[in-house]
Amino acid sequence: MEAKPVTILLAEDDPDDQYLISEALDENRLNARLYIVADGEELMDYLHRRGEYQDSQKWPMPGLILLDLNMPRKDGREALREIKADPAFQHIPIIALTTSQAEKDVVDTYQNGVSGFITKPVEFSALREVIKSIGMYWLNTARLPPE
Repeated sequence: MEAKPVTILLAEDDPDDQYLISEALDENRLNARLYIVADGEELMDYLHRRGEYQDSQKWPMPGLILLDLNMPRKDGREALREIKADPAFQHIPIIALTTSQAEKDVVDTYQNGVSGFITKPVEFSALREVIKSIGMYWLNTARLPPE
């Protein structure tokens, strides 16, 4: 019996990165369903089931969040703090997947509860390997809390 696909919620404002991450997931044939929001405000709306995200069948609670730090309206740093401060969501693992290489971002995100920090590679082949590694660990090795 094949395991139920894990719901991955990608918070990413760049349409090219959204597409490339989606393609990398598909190419690695990971047992996951990807949902995408474009900024921290949409991420919080999704988690709180506000606006267009009210239907839990259409928008299932994520088992894993991939979080860009640099987004408009509400950036990933602020969204991370809100999520980890909320008992309803603090159990969801969050991987910072960002262009940032700033040591301050690494330290701050871990202090605020991120489960991992990965700098997005520029080359698609390297991104595909990063997504494969995320999938191997988070979807195949680690045991995630129920969605």
